[in-house]
Amino acid sequence: MMGLFSQAGSTFNRVVKPRGSLEGAEQDKAPSDTEPDDTSILDENEGSVITSLISQLRVGMDLSRVTFPTFVLEPRSMLERITDFMSHPDLIFGAENCDDPEERFIRVLQYYLAGWHIKPKGVKKPYNPILGEFFRCRYDYPNGTQGFYIAEQVSHHPPISAFFYISPANHVSIIGELRPKSKFLGNSVSTTMEGENRVTLLGRPDDGEYIITMPNMYARGILFGKMVLELGDTCIAKNEKHGLYCDLEFKTKGFFSGTYNALAGRIRKNNSDIGEVSGRWSHIMDFKHTKTGNKRVLFDAVKDGQNISPKWVPPEEEQEYNESRRLWKDLTQAIMLKDMDKATDAKSAVEDAQREQRKKMEEKGEKHVPKFFELVNGRWVPKLIIPKDPVEATTVVQQWIFPSFPSSGPSITTAVAPESQQPPITTTAPPAP
Repeated sequence: MMGLFSQAGSTFNRVVKPRGSLEGAEQDKAPSDTEPDDTSILDENEGSVITSLISQLRVGMDLSRVTFPTFVLEPRSMLERITDFMSHPDLIFGAENCDDPEERFIRVLQYYLAGWHIKPKGVKKPYNPILGEFFRCRYDYPNGTQGFYIAEQVSHHPPISAFFYISPANHVSIIGELRPKSKFLGNSVSTTMEGENRVTLLGRPDDGEYIITMPNMYARGILFGKMVLELGDTCIAKNEKHGLYCDLEFKTKGFFSGTYNALAGRIRKNNSDIGEVSGRWSHIMDFKHTKTGNKRVLFDAVKDGQNISPKWVPPEEEQEYNESRRLWKDLTQAIMLKDMDKATDAKSAVEDAQREQRKKMEEKGEKHVPKFFELVNGRWVPKLIIPKDPVEATTVVQQWIFPSFPSSGPSITTAVAPESQQPPITTTAPPAP
């Protein structure tokens, strides 16, 4: 999802058939039960772009400096994609009212697992944010409460995206960062998703943080066969205060056995098993309690996946120049129109301007200073002191993220949907209370 790239020089040219060749397709095609929305097949023009990249790459190389062809891009920035994990707030709101620490842990796990089903059709990657780029939004919930989100690209080499979500009235805060590292593996690309989510239930400060890491991502069949996206390897969820842990394995599909999008994990308290998690992150995920044998649904993406919490984003014409949707507006429009030439020009314009800006800063001996985040003890945290009172905290956060916008009034913007198949991620929001 983070990268899609091709093959190395002359050695591979001798052994790798181009996409669409019978021999290559038979050797490396995806199994027949691939999820339709997880796959894509390039047309002739797109395939020629992949072929043109073959001579540039070497197996094992870092892809952070490689320019991606525009046809593999999802029309939104990575900074906005992170909001997918805030799409089902009902799963975590009110968790602080659960007296059982194990139940609170499961509720946090539900929030995390419900974020994976939202994605564009096929094998796509969001825009790589440029240094200083940021994305912000506000959530207006049916019960009259609000949530706020801000993400910023705080480092270019290595790429680091810092993000912060808070809903003071619902007693939830999430701080984290992503440090993706992509590598070319031959007929696939892997992206190691370093970083973590740090969830705090503000109504249970004694719990401390719930820390969750990310699985890795794989784009298969990028040279020949069918292109397939998979999540793979193990991530960890933990709350050290209560000794609660969960090792979640995102299972990649074997060639002859297994299924797509499967996961499995065990929740334990210290050395004692509490229960097991199983299912498919694109369908239904269950939790089965070890002692009682009782089974419950953690999240049903088929049934409840459309119930995504809408978010309000400032209109593009009122955004700052380095705000994601305004920054990438021309690229997004070209992608939606399927005009690859214009998309390539628009993407290059943003990246060339970024390189020129970094060059000027280096010549002046200047160093970029993030606007919303700062590095404290090795962690990126928001430059904000949050009051304990929920009402006061809502006002402070609102003014910090949206200093140029009133806290009330019908400021409306329209969604930029990644694909027609994906449910809308923004909509008309009611005036803020």
